[in-house]
Amino acid sequence: MEEAGFTGGEEKRWTITWSLFAQELKKVGHIAAPMVAVTVLQYLLQVISMMMVGHLGQLSLSSVAIATSLTNVTGFSLLSGLVGGLETLCGQAYGAGHYKKLSVYTYSAIISLILVCIPICVLWIFMEKLLIVVGQDPSISLEARKYSMWLIPALLGSALLKPLVRFLQSQSLILPMLISSFLVLCFHVPLCWALIFKIRLGITGAAIAFSLSNWFYVLLLVLYIKYPLSCKNTLVPFSKEAFLGIGEFFRYGVPSAVMVCLKWWSLEVLILLSGLLPNPKLETSVLSICLTISTLHFTVPYGFGAAASIRVSNELGAGNPQAARVAVWAVMFLAVTETVVVSITLFCCRHILGRAYSNERPVVEYIAVMAPLICLSTVTDSLQAVISGIARGCGWQHIGAYVNLGAFYLLGIPVAVVLGFILHLKAKGLWIGIVIGSTVQSTILSLITGFTNWQKQATKAKERMSERKTSVENEQD
Repeated sequence: MEEAGFTGGEEKRWTITWSLFAQELKKVGHIAAPMVAVTVLQYLLQVISMMMVGHLGQLSLSSVAIATSLTNVTGFSLLSGLVGGLETLCGQAYGAGHYKKLSVYTYSAIISLILVCIPICVLWIFMEKLLIVVGQDPSISLEARKYSMWLIPALLGSALLKPLVRFLQSQSLILPMLISSFLVLCFHVPLCWALIFKIRLGITGAAIAFSLSNWFYVLLLVLYIKYPLSCKNTLVPFSKEAFLGIGEFFRYGVPSAVMVCLKWWSLEVLILLSGLLPNPKLETSVLSICLTISTLHFTVPYGFGAAASIRVSNELGAGNPQAARVAVWAVMFLAVTETVVVSITLFCCRHILGRAYSNERPVVEYIAVMAPLICLSTVTDSLQAVISGIARGCGWQHIGAYVNLGAFYLLGIPVAVVLGFILHLKAKGLWIGIVIGSTVQSTILSLITGFTNWQKQATKAKERMSERKTSVENEQD
């Protein structure tokens, strides 16, 4: 940080630098804390639905678990990845002062995601046949298809919701998202309970509740955005410029989707492989619990990553490369502090950790054995989440995509297969393989971030923003 660009004596330079670092920590904290809460609240929608469905019986729980996994892999994760391109475009446009471009980019993203939803909906309609082909039980396949069909409205709602969230996120308008997420959760819980148990719609009721909650979230954000004083500088009417921006959105969205989905899918592959191990019920249960713990923790560094994306993209767009660099250091400091605290806590609680998920002694003891590996995962996941946010803010998602491909599919999963099946380490071996992949991924991404030329990134952001002027801005000029 001593290269922050100040002149004068050494003591003065360090005083000013640490002062700026403290200010940046405060800025990042004000963004990251509510973003963590927003992520947790959104994650709880699916968790609560799953918990309520679990009281309907094994068939319902198994069907919803499989349907949730497949719909996440083929649909929601894809949209989450694609919309990462908007963080580059909107964040840098806002930093550069091209406020009207935010609306145009958001309209382009919504159109693009709706187009992507069409083939996904067709896939979900025929999910029963797909599951039967891969050897799944016909009764489970039928129920999974039924649940997936009623999630189609939620998918279409996400095509609007995710761009709207990034539109507000790029402007650091996190509080309305936090309030909206809380209201949606309060809406979802009684609605889900009523549809499942009172109206007796079963798993269909859970899917309908999730879909309605997604659209309620969209409605709340639209009402906030349309409020006259909320986004008056960034909101413009829909125009043909939105169609012209589809290609640019996909140029950043596709590598962003690859970067996100490759990691997400590797974990799903892990669960599928666990079903081929001896005593698959125990191995799959243990890996599912490990994945649940890891996913729940990931919501925290994901909030840090969102803060990194906002701060870095805004500063690069504004032509402040050194400020972007300080933002990176500030977010990394928070991420490392958080992951050290969480890892130590998990390790100290390793003998009772499994009791939160199961009363069966073999499961509890197995989780205690897996705890050190879970701790390592929290470290690598924290670094990966933050650096992925930095990548989205800079616009080098394609580099992250290549790194994830090599780390997980050329190294992590093959090592997991060797350790789990050939060396008979079972679930422990599978998780070690993914930890190795995550370690390689985090190390490479950290090196790339450390050697990043921030002045060059700021120049690229300036060139990106000057590539085309929207018709709205031309009229204002």
